[in-house]
Amino acid sequence: MPTKLRLPGRPEDLTFSALLARNAAEHGDLPALSWRSGPDTAAEWTTLTWSEVRRKVAVLASGYAALGVGRGEHVLLMMGNRPEHWLSDLALVHLGAVPVTVYGTSAPEQIAHIARHSRARIAVVEGARELVRWEPLLADASVPLERLVVAEAAEAGAHTAYGSLYASGARTHRADAFEKAWQESRPEDPLTVVYTSGTTGDPKGVRLSHRNLVLQAVRIDRGVDLPEHAQHICYLPFAHIAERVLGIYLPLLRASHVMLCADPAAVAGAVRELRPVQFFGVPRVWEKLAASVRAVLAQLPEEQRTAIEAANDLVRTRAGHAERGEEVPAELEAAYAGAKERALDPLLTLAGLDRLVWTASATAPMPIDVVRFWAGWGITIMDAWGLTETSGVCTLNSAASGYRLGSVGRPIEGLELRIAEDGEVFTRGETVFDGYLRPDGTVESAADADGWFPTGDVGRIDEDGFLWITDRKKELIITSTGKNVSPALVENTVKEHPLIGQALVHGDGRSYLVALLVLDAELAPVWARSRGIEADSAAALAAHPALREEIARAVDAANARLNRTEQIKRYRLLTEEWGPETGELTPSLKLRRRIVRDKYGDQLDALYEQPYDTD
Repeated sequence: MPTKLRLPGRPEDLTFSALLARNAAEHGDLPALSWRSGPDTAAEWTTLTWSEVRRKVAVLASGYAALGVGRGEHVLLMMGNRPEHWLSDLALVHLGAVPVTVYGTSAPEQIAHIARHSRARIAVVEGARELVRWEPLLADASVPLERLVVAEAAEAGAHTAYGSLYASGARTHRADAFEKAWQESRPEDPLTVVYTSGTTGDPKGVRLSHRNLVLQAVRIDRGVDLPEHAQHICYLPFAHIAERVLGIYLPLLRASHVMLCADPAAVAGAVRELRPVQFFGVPRVWEKLAASVRAVLAQLPEEQRTAIEAANDLVRTRAGHAERGEEVPAELEAAYAGAKERALDPLLTLAGLDRLVWTASATAPMPIDVVRFWAGWGITIMDAWGLTETSGVCTLNSAASGYRLGSVGRPIEGLELRIAEDGEVFTRGETVFDGYLRPDGTVESAADADGWFPTGDVGRIDEDGFLWITDRKKELIITSTGKNVSPALVENTVKEHPLIGQALVHGDGRSYLVALLVLDAELAPVWARSRGIEADSAAALAAHPALREEIARAVDAANARLNRTEQIKRYRLLTEEWGPETGELTPSLKLRRRIVRDKYGDQLDALYEQPYDTD
């Protein structure tokens, strides 16, 4: 049910400031933004309505104006998912300024690059952890940064406290000036600059306009069936285009309710508590949730496990009819309903997943075994595909317009796709950005003369118009024999075994592939206990002969489904999970292949030290 809310104009003519004005006027009493009032996950939620949000945004805008923030100026934000971040973003937009969120895990050199490149004078940061990385830039003559605003008052010191900025805005606020400022904004004006997460090289500044993102929100809304004013659990970084769309822009369009989850690690608890109707997770999040469910299942009595597995099979069979657009036979429907109610619904309710009507993923190829796992629980993950440069999604799977599990769906309204001779996907349309930000404030177009933007992804379009993504073009492995291999395909295949949580396949310029495999930290101990294996550490468990034999069987099973060039010939089993904090994953949980290869270079080289007969 796409939103039926009145739009204050044609989508292509709107700004997000106009949408906030509509929300305050027509949906002012509805909840807009909620957050925990303390770090304790048992703390009460604090909630602002849409009318309260607009009043606070107006005061904050006056506070930022008092600091000299003007139209077109970039302001950097490095905070978690907290109200100061969300409200500041909107306040800056109402001034005609351009909020730029910086990943909280960014290294000092990345922060310096973004501060220098964006020419920002002001940065708003959370607290002491951020100040350590930002304060040196104030003394760096090559960086134009002049002032830091600090959200946590106790950490502000000589810098401007967020509370003081808000108080200044309350003293100087003039309603006429606020209304005049936002009404001067135009749809083609920049709304935000999103710096890519930098899997390779320096982050690039992607400039996106109000028009880009209003149209993106409208077109997602038309392709997704959701109840009006639905809750959204907001836990991914605002530096990620997915959360900017789902956690800021789509809620403004739909006058929906954003629940801020400051700690991404606490998202499973938030889901259990809030029982959302919609949930978006990058592939790694869905993998982790699936691993948690499997760990619970492994500890259930055999009789209950058998009943659940039978129910899973029935649900998948029913889902197959829906995927093919077929009517579900009445006998199957009745059997499905009974099995789901008896075997699945109690566990779904405990996990907070019983009310879901829309679940989605994007940013990287979704492992098909994870998709099938959730399909067995009646949760169809509608995979999507897009880039920061395309304002978010280009293609969507949708229950309303059709879906194919394993594909990333069909193009959204207004987007065109074509496949180049080498398999690269090109796109064009009104939601594609106008170019990368240059240091002088202008933009450099990345499209060709006909407006086609090269996405860097490799894929194919099937006879029904669904796009299937193979891998990133720059990440394809070319073996010494000239064969192209998709590492994601191989990695996702071997990760279908529940003991393997993460994987990296290596072999560019080599005659065969090797892999680093990471033991799943949740399932491995459960697997060991079920077999009476005692191990006092992950390393000891990884060294146990029974586990090593199981991993060998997992690799053999994966190789049996891969062609000869794609098969893993040797591997090393690791026990330390990769993450953003240790550098192997981006903040959006994508694999940083170069970082992993550099970090484990000696171990990868050792896998090639003994000759291997590839004939």
